[in-house]
Amino acid sequence: MNALASSDPEHLPVSAGEAAALFAGLANETRVLVGVSGGPDSVALLSLLKEWSQQPGRPALHAATVDHGLRETSSSEAEAVGALCSLLGVPHRILCWAGPKPATGIQQRAREARYALLAAYAKALGGAVLVTAHTLDDQAETMLMRMARGSGPSGLAGMRASVRKDNTVLVRPLLAVPKARLIATAEARGLSFIRDPSNADPRFERARWRTLLPMLADEGLTAERLAVLAGRLARMDAALEHQVALLLPSLMLAGEKAGATRLRFGALVDLPEEIALRVVAEALTLAPGASAELPRLERLEGCVFALLEAARRGAAMTRTLSGCVLALDRDGILTLALEPARRRGVHPASR
Repeated sequence: MNALASSDPEHLPVSAGEAAALFAGLANETRVLVGVSGGPDSVALLSLLKEWSQQPGRPALHAATVDHGLRETSSSEAEAVGALCSLLGVPHRILCWAGPKPATGIQQRAREARYALLAAYAKALGGAVLVTAHTLDDQAETMLMRMARGSGPSGLAGMRASVRKDNTVLVRPLLAVPKARLIATAEARGLSFIRDPSNADPRFERARWRTLLPMLADEGLTAERLAVLAGRLARMDAALEHQVALLLPSLMLAGEKAGATRLRFGALVDLPEEIALRVVAEALTLAPGASAELPRLERLEGCVFALLEAARRGAAMTRTLSGCVLALDRDGILTLALEPARRRGVHPASR
C-alpha cells in the first residue's frame, strides 16, 4: 500500500475499535455464521469477526462458502477459504449448489441459491445469525439498479442492516464501509483473496452499474450520498409501515367470509394514496392461501388507483392481482379472495 493510500481515510483498514462498534448488535447472539466467498470483503469480515469473537461472552463463530459450480476454479476457491478458516481457527463448511444451472438470470438465481443454502446451514447450527459482507458500494449499486427498475420508497431504501430471510436473521454490519477499506483491511492483515471475474463482466447488470459509479461520483452522486438517501427512505418507509399497522385493524371487517379478507376500503379515499397502496399490499399477504410475493409496484398502483376512483364514484369493480380477486362493492367494501384454480394465471386489467 502506498503512502497516499494509507493516509486516505477511504483506504484505511478497519480498526479493531471500529469493528467492535460495527458488531455490537451481535454481542448477545449465541452463534454467528459468516458467509465467505473468498473475495476481499468477506475475507476481511471473517478476520475482523474472528478477532472480535475472541473476547469473553461473544458468540461462537462459524463460516460457510457456497460453491456455485459456475467456474472451473470454484471448488479450489472454496477450499482456499476453508484453509484460511482453519488457519484462523474458525469452523468452515462448503455448501454446493447442486443440479442443473439456469441458462438465463444466472446471477439472480445464484444469489437466491446462496441465501437458501446459507439460511439452511444457519438453522442446522441451531439458529445462527447469518452475517454477510455487503458494503457501501454494494448498497449504492443496489439503489441504482432498483431506481432503474422503477422501485418505490421501500425498494429505494436499499439493503437493510438487519432483515429476516427464510426465518433466518441476516445482518449486514458493513453497509456503511467502503469496499476500498475492506481491501485495505485484508491487505494489511496479509490475507489472500480472490477477485471474481464476473464482478467486472459487462453481461451482468451489477457490473455495468459498478463501472458507472466513479462517473456518477464525479458529478456528486457518491456512494455515501446514495447511502444517506437510502437511510432517509428507510426512515420514511418505517414510519409508513407503522401508520398502516395502526390503521389496518380498524379497516378489517369482523365476521369475514371463509377464505376471504374484507376491508372498509371506502375509508381510504380521502387519505394519501400511499396509505391505500400499503393497506392493499398488506391485505394481499393476509388473504388465505395468497402468494407471499407481492406484485410489482406498477401493477399494484394500477389496481389500487382504479379501485380508489371507483370507490369515490360509489361504483363496483373487480380486479385481479397476485393470485387474488379484489371485489369492491358500491358501499366501498373490498373483498380479497384467492382466485379459483381454473382462472389461475389469468390477470386481466379489469372485468
